[in-house]
Amino acid sequence: MPTAGVAAMQVDVFTLFPEWFDWMRRPRHLTNADLDLRAFNYRDYTPLSAGQVDDSPYGGGPGMVLRVDVVAAALEAVYGLPAARIRKQRPVIVLSPRGRMLTDGVVRELADAPAITLLCGRYEGFDERVHTLLASDAICMGHYVLAGGEIPAMAVVDAVGRRLPGALGNQASLEHESFSPALAGGTEYPHYTRPAEFLGESVPDVLLSGDHGAIARWREVHQGPAPGRMS
Repeated sequence: MPTAGVAAMQVDVFTLFPEWFDWMRRPRHLTNADLDLRAFNYRDYTPLSAGQVDDSPYGGGPGMVLRVDVVAAALEAVYGLPAARIRKQRPVIVLSPRGRMLTDGVVRELADAPAITLLCGRYEGFDERVHTLLASDAICMGHYVLAGGEIPAMAVVDAVGRRLPGALGNQASLEHESFSPALAGGTEYPHYTRPAEFLGESVPDVLLSGDHGAIARWREVHQGPAPGRMS
């Protein structure tokens, strides 16, 4: 349950598949977090007939493009403000291959916001005016193309949600994990637990020694390098 007396961070996802986010209300680290996750369907707010949300691109070409007036109508219906003003109240983020890479630093930045809005595209993406008039940021999950923004949005929710109060049993663990400043941006050292031997491979003796200084040195030696840096 959310921490008493602490306002939950609100994360709103706009998508054509809001039901895909139902499962994210069940994992313990998200249900315990100070997180208010909502999902909205563009089709529920479209000003067009028959639930239309997209159109063919000007200039020709394959695929369909999500219309800016449809996205604006959805934002205005939910927030009760002119669509172009919403990004002044809260980050409005397009999930896009053109965005900045989702890194630990970006996750920490987003986790400090009281509320964020995630816009999931489909087909050929959004009319460019969604980027220039309605959004304040764009985030990319990697150098590859997905069918839509839902999976990147889930990654944002999961990564941000686990940093919120109440998400983890020991919040201090967040400060000594992969990509954290405590590890100089590198990845964590290998972890072992019982059994001490499995299929002929044993846990390193130093981890069974009880010598905390030696264990700390072993872990420092065996942590991975920061992304883009050779070991």
